[in-house]
Amino acid sequence: MVKENKDFNNLSNNNQELSIQTSLNGLSFCLLNRDNNTILELKHFDFERRFNHLEILDYLKQVFNTEPILSQSFTKVCVIHDNELSTLVPTPLFDEDNLADYLKFNSKILKSDFIAYDNIVLNDCVNVYIPYINVNNFIYEQFGEFTFKHVSTILIEEILNIEKNASTPKVYLNINKNHFEMIVTSSGKLILYNTFEYTTKEDFIYYVLFTVEQLKLNPETLELVFIGDVQSDDDLYKTAYKYIRNVSFGTRNDTYNYHQNPKHKHSNFTLIKSF
Repeated sequence: MVKENKDFNNLSNNNQELSIQTSLNGLSFCLLNRDNNTILELKHFDFERRFNHLEILDYLKQVFNTEPILSQSFTKVCVIHDNELSTLVPTPLFDEDNLADYLKFNSKILKSDFIAYDNIVLNDCVNVYIPYINVNNFIYEQFGEFTFKHVSTILIEEILNIEKNASTPKVYLNINKNHFEMIVTSSGKLILYNTFEYTTKEDFIYYVLFTVEQLKLNPETLELVFIGDVQSDDDLYKTAYKYIRNVSFGTRNDTYNYHQNPKHKHSNFTLIKSF
């Protein structure tokens, strides 16, 4: 599978780019007109239950059949794979011949799994992961060559860029339906990345507080920053606020125009930041 986007046939007159994010809990897509810096379309679909990789593809095909805007050509296409099947490897220790070895200790992998990796220059590391290869194959059939990344690559790159001049520890939580990613930084450096599944607010706050304790961070002084699918009246936010003094929402800091504004300045973080 080709990761670099080079040439497309039959380009449309407009300089339009498409980004698609897939997970076991939902699917999103975003369409950007680069000529006028405008987000033309931003849609999210929650699955009624946790899907497997075959069901994700079926749903994606259904979306392509029912969303006419996806039938055109695009100058760039990016697919974001959102799953727990990833691990970070320091660049000096990385060997492309040992991809499966990096993943086998914290992920259940099969011999038939296709393993990919993204370089994260800001953290001098390599993100090794398993993409939904059936989704990649379908997108290739639709558009030809395209780019794909793991969701954690975008999160780590963007948050490290935001925090490059910061001095205080920060815990970022990217909230999704039934799972969230946690990124911890201190003095502009990555301390931890992990992803957690949850079904209740008690599950959620346990993972947060346990991680804070293990990293020896002080709930009275650290900053907890929410991004993603969350707002101030949600149980997750209210529960976190009971235990941690400094809780806030992040921002994408983007300069796009929008045909229809996202819910919040912190929502759809990875999807929009993938452009």
